[in-house]
Amino acid sequence: MSQPDTATLDPPPPHVASRLHAFNRYELKYLVPVEQAAELRDELGERMDRDLNSPVGGYGVWSLYYDSPELRFYWEKIEGLKFRRKLRIRHYGDPAGVTDDSPVCVEIKQRVNRVTQKRRITLPYLMARQLCDGRELVEHAPTERAFVHEVLDLLVRLNLRPTAMTGYQREALVGRAADTGLRVTFDRRIRGRDRDFHFGQAHPENRFTVPPHLSVMEIKVNERTPHWITDLAARRNLSLIRVSKYVQSIEAFGLAPRSAFHLEAGTQ
Repeated sequence: MSQPDTATLDPPPPHVASRLHAFNRYELKYLVPVEQAAELRDELGERMDRDLNSPVGGYGVWSLYYDSPELRFYWEKIEGLKFRRKLRIRHYGDPAGVTDDSPVCVEIKQRVNRVTQKRRITLPYLMARQLCDGRELVEHAPTERAFVHEVLDLLVRLNLRPTAMTGYQREALVGRAADTGLRVTFDRRIRGRDRDFHFGQAHPENRFTVPPHLSVMEIKVNERTPHWITDLAARRNLSLIRVSKYVQSIEAFGLAPRSAFHLEAGTQ
């Protein structure tokens, strides 16, 4: 497997050494029934390619989110602050097989107005826990120093702690030619938990946080959305939604009151 372009692809290959990755994107989200998602994926496939790291059926994405005791990051999202951040550890694949040596991403995802920015480094799982749970300065390259220190500053200054885990199955398509900055993902079986946060749990008690008959479709672009994508959304009568998998987990497990953006189990 060749090294992916981190501007368009989510999971870094396991054999790639830890390096700092950063990119900016605009993101549009739609909630669609699983059956319609399959139709959309087939239609998009006429003008897009399957992500090389996205096998038939997709791949697992698991994220452990850190927040303050007062849920600062959660409330920043609910209140729609123009600048907000999240800190998470992310694993791609089956979490049951994770060991101390498994590669994971320590990532800061932030929103500046309408632009989503992501910065992350890939570390062995043990080192990621030492950094985020132990608040220890771990070995890193000189180019990663500012990021590692920012992570430590957030952890200590805001007293961040593991708060919620999310997981889902993702299928991804990437644009061709003039649409090389385009990426469309379909996330289904969105679930989570509020305890037992180790990725290697053999039988974790996960719960669906988005109704299982629904999937989240995300359109991600570097600059502007291609006109044929907006035409497709209009023709399919898709409506933009404001949904956060982290927020869904927080509210599903009663860590905060359910907001106006919460998707109930009976959502159609």
